[in-house]
Amino acid sequence: MDFAGKTVLVTGASRGIGRAIATAFAGEGAGVVVNYLANTEAAAETVAACEAAGGDAFPVQADVTDLAAAARLVKEALDQFGRIDVLVNNAFGPYRFDPETRKRHWELDWNDYQRQIDGSVKAAHGLIQAVLPGMLARADGAIVMLATDLVARPSVPYHDYTTAKAALIGYARNLAAETGPLGVRVNTVAPGLVYPTDASRGTKQAMRDAIASQTPLRRVATPADIAGPVLFLASPWARFMTGQTLYVDGGLVMA
Repeated sequence: MDFAGKTVLVTGASRGIGRAIATAFAGEGAGVVVNYLANTEAAAETVAACEAAGGDAFPVQADVTDLAAAARLVKEALDQFGRIDVLVNNAFGPYRFDPETRKRHWELDWNDYQRQIDGSVKAAHGLIQAVLPGMLARADGAIVMLATDLVARPSVPYHDYTTAKAALIGYARNLAAETGPLGVRVNTVAPGLVYPTDASRGTKQAMRDAIASQTPLRRVATPADIAGPVLFLASPWARFMTGQTLYVDGGLVMA
């Protein structure tokens, strides 16, 4: 894949899956906007990894759940690179995938759901509204959402997180229907458990082994496993794909 001359904005790119995605795009020649929430040092490490991979990278701090901050992020990206060709909505509300400490349904209140909806859907909405005018003006652009295979197979009932990601998939499909005739494609990658990440740090070895034993490829994903499908959906190789949800979980969900 060749992303030379393209600009890619990756949210939540200071570590984990976001860093792997940003670095992979840079390795294909893209200019990468590395969005991060608070960890300046981690963002700098991502920028360094992108540059070492052969691309240009630029860090921008923004809480993407804040609509004004999301608009500022896009403006800074446009000031730096002049255009945004690909938006990867990877950021989500803070979460810990720990089956032993998760809240059961009767322990949740609406604020738990709202935090995750804001972290996934509201964040995506604000950024898309900011980047879409440029994409529509060129009749060209790709948006990739990060969801979860728990939507199709709730192996562990992470109610608030999974509900928000299900809403994000619905949002993406409606957006794909709206913008497809205008030249902008919208797709979703739905990973299974990804380890190691900050969010999966609380998932104990026994649970990881149990998931791996049920997975046809007999392991859980690494961040690098998710980057390739994201690049594929953003590339011309997927030019006739929109509104799709690509499950990247080693075959655990065959939907």
